[in-house]
Amino acid sequence: MGNRITVDRQGLGRSLTQWGDVYGTSYQRDFASLGRSHRGRPVAEILPLLRRAAENARLGFTPADLLEQAEAISSGIPYEVRIG
Repeated sequence: MGNRITVDRQGLGRSLTQWGDVYGTSYQRDFASLGRSHRGRPVAEILPLLRRAAENARLGFTPADLLEQAEAISSGIPYEVRIG
């Protein structure tokens, strides 16, 4: 597991909390919320929630990206989002 994901500059605004009101949702806020509420929960339970959050923020994460993020949330491992 890479423990990091790269977001293109177009996706930056949709991913950051301070831009959530502009784009209608914030992936960063949703990810942090899931991290608090779903630590230790099964990956299969977290994955559809992450997928929906990414779709709402119009971010094109791959299935492998979302799986890594769900695994990080489940296990409590820190996860880094990089802007590229």
